[in-house]
Amino acid sequence: GWNAECRFESDDFTAQARQALQNIVAVLAEAGARPEHITRMTWYVTSKREYLAAGKGLGAAYREIIGRHYPAMTAVEVTALME
Repeated sequence: GWNAECRFESDDFTAQARQALQNIVAVLAEAGARPEHITRMTWYVTSKREYLAAGKGLGAAYREIIGRHYPAMTAVEVTALME
């Protein structure tokens, strides 16, 4: 969820997920690809509860940034995330 300067702009789950999706699209563009070239996504979250509670906002951000392309996805709850 951090920006191009490696800074988190928000503690909000949906805002960080939105930034992560924007980062994905930027990396794809650098390689000449688009969101429809994604074949699989794995989401690592530290709180299943927070992930589920953010469903509506997360879905809206996903559709806005990635579009209506839905590759195979997995969500995994982990204890912590590392850089």
